[in-house]
Amino acid sequence: MFDDILASQPAKRTAKQQRIVEAAIQLFAEKGYANTSTAEIAKTAEVSEASIFKQYGTKANLLLALIVPYIKEFFPAIAQETFEMVTSTAGPTFEGFLRELLKNRIAFIMENKEIFQVLIKEILYKEDLKAELIPYVTDIVKSRVEGSIELFKEKGELIDIPTDRILRLLYTFIGGFIASRFVLLNMEAISAEEIEDAVLFVMDGLRKS
Repeated sequence: MFDDILASQPAKRTAKQQRIVEAAIQLFAEKGYANTSTAEIAKTAEVSEASIFKQYGTKANLLLALIVPYIKEFFPAIAQETFEMVTSTAGPTFEGFLRELLKNRIAFIMENKEIFQVLIKEILYKEDLKAELIPYVTDIVKSRVEGSIELFKEKGELIDIPTDRILRLLYTFIGGFIASRFVLLNMEAISAEEIEDAVLFVMDGLRKS
């Protein structure tokens, strides 16, 4: 489904399409998808409501047209150059890999904060979107990160439990760490100190050694 939606999008948006997208992101982030009408989007974008239906068919399709390209860019399993950058600067340890991954993806979210807020809010409240999105995200992340986890396990850096369980723990902590700050707390940035705290928490937990 998501690949079909992405393939149907033009390589470059027209000026009108860009205004529609920017207006939708702004309003969805402020009011939520359900509380935003296509008429409001049209007014903010300074286009006719008919233009939205002509370009996207439905409000639901417009939402997907916003979030699917974002997902493709956010996850380093798809953004090959992002993953290569992270692994090249992370050093030979899992701790270094995790630190650089967090820094890199947090910087990306800071540049795209509103669309990230839309994505998280709609996953929480739209069961049909969640049902489609979670398996899709899991598949594209797993193909890249699973190999790294296996490598660090072989080097003796990580505990010897099944890789899929390690991945689920990382999804839960990192996802919650980022979403709580940029969505629930509406923070503008995450400090280097907090990133370091998160890395140390993953690596060592709260138990005093």
